[in-house]
Amino acid sequence: MMETESHLIGGNIKYWGVVPAAGIGSRMGAEVPKQYLPLAGSTVLEQTLHNMLGWGMLSGITVALHPQDRWWHSLELATNPSIESVTGGEQRCDSVLAALIALEDRAAPMDWVLVHDAARPCVRGQEVRTLCEAVADDAIGGLLALPVAETVKRSDASGRVSETLDRTSLWLAQTPQMFRYAALRESLAAAIAGDDPVTDEAAALERAGHRPLLVAGHRGNLKITRPEDLTLAAIALGSEDK
Repeated sequence: MMETESHLIGGNIKYWGVVPAAGIGSRMGAEVPKQYLPLAGSTVLEQTLHNMLGWGMLSGITVALHPQDRWWHSLELATNPSIESVTGGEQRCDSVLAALIALEDRAAPMDWVLVHDAARPCVRGQEVRTLCEAVADDAIGGLLALPVAETVKRSDASGRVSETLDRTSLWLAQTPQMFRYAALRESLAAAIAGDDPVTDEAAALERAGHRPLLVAGHRGNLKITRPEDLTLAAIALGSEDK
């Protein structure tokens, strides 16, 4: 469990967690969205939220749900006073913006928002601590990411290799992605208004002309996307001290 660090929380700056959980997880081929699949005695989403509560610095967590979500209110965590739910949107960016709007009476422009995937229950407290320390004095923020280790190929329309890319400067984005409240909200709103459904928060900041900081993460911070990922996550949750 990650304990609150006084040097991370300076002045009146607060930290807020946002979890976009409005997806349907079609690649899992399950009858329920992947965030509600069973994992290590509870559900994927519950594991993720318990993890986030353990970070120690969040003033609150906002979960953005599908408009027709039928599962959230059956979870014990749905009544946790540190967690609120809002109705999300069609795209991830819509859901995150909905959560930010719900925070507008509590979050100050320079507060930090940590957006974390509902399907990443295994992020370790040490990686979150590293991210917070790395961007503490940054005007915008940054994200956990992994340098690409494998050779990367680009395919053509027929599925054959068209070229091999230079992986030297390539990274795989993870979460949390941590940005200042006002900058994140403005960037997401601009992307949506421009009909540009960015797939992560960093892309919205990039679109607005900012350059988020890349902070090296850990391979264990896997995103549950396919059925076999549940097995890997269960092993990680049972063996690692986050």
